[in-house]
Amino acid sequence: MREKLELLQQKRAESEQGGGADRIATQHQKGKMTARERLDVLLDPGSFVELDRFVTHRATDFGLADQKILGDGVVTGWGRVEGRIVYVYSQDFTVFGGSLSEAHAEKICKVMDLAVRNGAPVIGLNDSGGARIQEGVVSLGGYADIFLRNTLASGVVPQISAILGPCAGGAVYSPAITDFVFMVRGISYMFVTGPSVVKTVTHEEVDFERLGGADVHGGTSGVAHFVHDSELESLTAVRTLLSYLPSNNLDEPPIRPSADPSDRRDEELLEIVPDEPSKPYDMHDVIRRVVDGGTFFEVQRDYAGNLLTGFARLGGRPVGIVANQPSNLAGVLDIAASQKGARFIRFCDAFNVPLVTLEDVPGFLPGVAQEHGGIIKHGAKLLYAYCEATVPKLTVITRKAYGGAYDVMNSKHVRGDYNVAWPTAEIAVMGPKGAVEILYKDQATEEKANEYRDKFAHPYQAAARGYLDDIIDPRDTRPRLIEALTTLATKRDRNPSKKHGNIPL
Repeated sequence: MREKLELLQQKRAESEQGGGADRIATQHQKGKMTARERLDVLLDPGSFVELDRFVTHRATDFGLADQKILGDGVVTGWGRVEGRIVYVYSQDFTVFGGSLSEAHAEKICKVMDLAVRNGAPVIGLNDSGGARIQEGVVSLGGYADIFLRNTLASGVVPQISAILGPCAGGAVYSPAITDFVFMVRGISYMFVTGPSVVKTVTHEEVDFERLGGADVHGGTSGVAHFVHDSELESLTAVRTLLSYLPSNNLDEPPIRPSADPSDRRDEELLEIVPDEPSKPYDMHDVIRRVVDGGTFFEVQRDYAGNLLTGFARLGGRPVGIVANQPSNLAGVLDIAASQKGARFIRFCDAFNVPLVTLEDVPGFLPGVAQEHGGIIKHGAKLLYAYCEATVPKLTVITRKAYGGAYDVMNSKHVRGDYNVAWPTAEIAVMGPKGAVEILYKDQATEEKANEYRDKFAHPYQAAARGYLDDIIDPRDTRPRLIEALTTLATKRDRNPSKKHGNIPL
């Protein structure tokens, strides 16, 4: 037994060396952690249980028969984050460049199957050169096996992808199906075709960073939900994100005791909305004064800044925040904002996270580019997401709620559960200036616009018809929302045809 145990220890030590000391040193020289170091940061200390550490590839061509490394380029298993079980895989770039083989894919598929079966989140740490060319179609089949599991797990358990190196070709579609994508400046790259192929086909000169770097996907494409300056920041943020989420779609989000009083009133909320209807303000200021401890964990911060999305807590209960941003394009809804909001809402709905909407929206963005780009179909996705959602849905109108955007932003008509407005709210078919220009044409004046505002745009008309449950003192926003969430905690609302899932938009 002792001899056998000694062999076991040798094999274990060999598996932990990955591609060897030289390649580990190269990884560090690039400013990157190894696969195992990343898991040490992500998981609670001492909680990682490894699976399949002795797996090797089965290929024999191109000299691979003599190049077998234990683990075959990916470390898999389970561990804990703040005491809760998560399933993980971490690709090891020191072994065949982290390339995906048949065995490599089977290891990933095993932990994904376990995650769904046992109702726990799955986290993928991606650092791979792509499909292992030496294995041909077998490696492509491995990717398809992973894609299928991503799809079947969608809306069942949270799926998180951290891109901590290259992710190219077909490999990008697995993270794209998952719920949240994290990237790190300087080391993360995602693209379907690399710079050399782009140059050959389109004659465009572009480098890795400008084609598929973290800031490109964080601010331009919207592929990345979170962008950080270091792996440590990124992995720490993954832990923070998980603190707001349930383990699966049958659980409730984790409630934490809050030191912030539930009945706290904030006097500064009286001064945030300007007297001038067209003057911008920062909706972050409203959010921070309402949620627990002023903590707002923003999602897709650099993309479609006219709509804010993210997680916070109210009375210790996690909520998803969707808010128009008057300081960016006046908070108007456009294609990017609609896609961003719809996907976030569907995620929250799938995982029982109540939705709080803070509304100040002048309408949908006009223009040829928006119409030709499909604002009709993309705007409809945001509407559909709100209509379909069965979690508690609360709305506070702080100022403008014009046109179809009023309907879309969780109005009472699309099953909003608790809809209130501040006295500064203006609810109308369109802004007073535009309305009088249509009604009075050449005789439109500022006086008539003010008259229209006083007669048709004030919130009391909507309240008189029951479209608003109340008009509230802005200082009472926090306690009123917390009280409503408590009341709605036992809400049961189901759609006969509903399929929980986070469909890529």
